[in-house]
Amino acid sequence: MKRLFSLTILVLLAATARAAVDARQVADTYVNIGAAVYQDSVIAAQNLGRAVDALLAEPNQANLMAARAAWRAARVPYQQSEAFRFGNPEVDDWEGKVNAWPLDEGLIDYVAESYGDENDENPFYAANVIANPRLRIGGREVDATRIAPALLAETLNEIDGVESNVARGYHAIEFLLWGQDLNGTGPGAGNRPASDFNSKHCTGGNCERRGAYLRAATDLLISDLSAMADEWAQGGAIRKRILAGDPTDTLRAILTGIGSLSYGELAGERIKLGLMLHDPEEEHDCFSDNTHWSHYYDVVGMRNLYEGHYRRIDGSLVSGPSLSDLVKARDAASDETLRERLAASLARAQHIVDRAEAGESYDQLLAGGNRVGNALILALVEALVEQTRALERVVSALDLGSLQFEGSDSLDAPQKVGS
Repeated sequence: MKRLFSLTILVLLAATARAAVDARQVADTYVNIGAAVYQDSVIAAQNLGRAVDALLAEPNQANLMAARAAWRAARVPYQQSEAFRFGNPEVDDWEGKVNAWPLDEGLIDYVAESYGDENDENPFYAANVIANPRLRIGGREVDATRIAPALLAETLNEIDGVESNVARGYHAIEFLLWGQDLNGTGPGAGNRPASDFNSKHCTGGNCERRGAYLRAATDLLISDLSAMADEWAQGGAIRKRILAGDPTDTLRAILTGIGSLSYGELAGERIKLGLMLHDPEEEHDCFSDNTHWSHYYDVVGMRNLYEGHYRRIDGSLVSGPSLSDLVKARDAASDETLRERLAASLARAQHIVDRAEAGESYDQLLAGGNRVGNALILALVEALVEQTRALERVVSALDLGSLQFEGSDSLDAPQKVGS
């Protein structure tokens, strides 16, 4: 009888602890995870910077492979930050500085003949800044004699108002480290040689300028990520705004961030669209064939924010009272359903990772006629859509009113795709 009484007390205490979680505690956990994930993104980008320095000092295959590995590692914390984007206008406005895609890579460097040398919508489509210190296009003159972060940020990025003129961020660096992936939906990623950075035994021409561009892009990425990390750190503007505001607005921000990434951005623009078109150019990490991991860590990031924990790159855990705790106290069934849907999405993403790591990359999986690969990708889309439906039930359970998640024609109006 005494044992049964003790167990009953423990159950009641646990239930009381769950009920005691309030929205302000959830907001504290949210900003703490934000601070950690952006700080980790900076640390990983700094590691990439050191690997780039080593490559440019000794441009050999081993150092090129090490720089590529550092780029992949840098994507891990950053992708987990993407669930913050749509719930915070400051992050959404900034995001294009670091993660804009797809890009017209001919703006930056040499490309294959099949790329073409002009595009009606983009005068700078094949400008090749690395090969051309001075450009005159459409009556506009660009002095690119000195390649530095300011040139990329203030002149080249989105030059002429064209979004695909991406001169900075992860994907510009990715292109410089891998080069074009000319394999279509066949096996293989980009295969830029290390000698493209070797001024003494140069391939591709302009090796010193290519190295200068790579270093400038990496320095700019570190600077951009550091600026966002500062916003979430103690005393940072975003942190202050969230903690001083209505905590119910933070709940809305968390759910908007997860829902918009889950539905319109990831399920729609990054996955379903490419699958409908069977187009490897719609692959998120199209030069490196790293897309499977980018999608996987996006899902991990969404789960992190709902469940209130983040595993840092040093192995330490940041955790606290979570949105899940709050929902569980209000509507345990809705909480359980969303947890199950998040787990299902992660499992579907893991299936794609397993396939890619076994040798069949994401661009092969989306090829027309690859029934098994297409089914794997579509299964992830369907899981993300179901996850979003579960999020909507959580919004209702918390009486948060109507939240608007980002959409995508590929999901909402598929007849418009390709027309």
